Amino acid sequence: MSEHQSLQPLVQLEKHNIALLFTNYLLTLGIDAKVIPEAIINDIGESKQGYTVYCQHDKTEQAQIEFEHFIEQPFDDKYQQAAWHHGKTVTLKGGDSTLLASFKESFLAHAGIFTLVVFALCWFVFLGSELGWARDIFLLLQFYPRLSLGTFFAEPWRLIGPALFHFSLLHIVFNTMWWWQLGGSIEKILGKGILINLFLVSAIFSNLGQFFVSGTNFGGLSGVVYALVGFVWWFGYLAPEKGLSLSKPIIGFLLFWLVLGFLDVLPVNVANTAHLLGLISGCLLAVFHVKVAK
Repeated sequence: MSEHQSLQPLVQLEKHNIALLFTNYLLTLGIDAKVIPEAIINDIGESKQGYTVYCQHDKTEQAQIEFEHFIEQPFDDKYQQAAWHHGKTVTLKGGDSTLLASFKESFLAHAGIFTLVVFALCWFVFLGSELGWARDIFLLLQFYPRLSLGTFFAEPWRLIGPALFHFSLLHIVFNTMWWWQLGGSIEKILGKGILINLFLVSAIFSNLGQFFVSGTNFGGLSGVVYALVGFVWWFGYLAPEKGLSLSKPIIGFLLFWLVLGFLDVLPVNVANTAHLLGLISGCLLAVFHVKVAK
């Protein structure tokens, strides 16, 4: 008995990465699918290596319609995001297979200018800290030691400054990875204006909350990252046709991590208030943009 008996061939493609990209997208739609290497016979009877996309036999009509849309714009961000949800980053390559070309297509192509600027700022600050200027940089970026109207106008950058400072390699890798993935998707699909608004509101909101709970000794992009999670989660729920979504297992993991922080069982210090307020601000901004600012 064949393991593919419940699947039937849908389309044959020459490039494995394109076949895999479309297959991952079908899986996010709830259509069972897989890629099988199979020979392709051309018009003159020559055989060459190809890849057949098999899909769920009772959903071939829907899959065919989706393929017609896909093949017109395979570079659309929603297809790459589908691949990411399934743990397989698929890069559509042209003739240039150099490391620089791959970097442009897989990293730079996913993120807009504001996503990349914040990403670079975080790493610039971190590298400066590692080179021996940690104390000076932290004192420059930390939240207001004493909150007042005068200090706000004198040093307005301190409202968002703590979001750019990270205390360890693991801390910055985790935060900037999520910022690049989620922030890049938001900027590509909805525009940089919405991402800038989301960054500023969530950074200010989460920093203020954390300051009132624990003082000024905190930092990191985590509050903003949780705002991105909340925004993508609720925006995808309210407006799924936009192609912005986050899989339920990932949402569950991040919410579980949030709960562990409040239970104080993690081996590291966590800015729990910043995480929670960031998540709330992101959810509310998603509702606002879908229901109010249409």
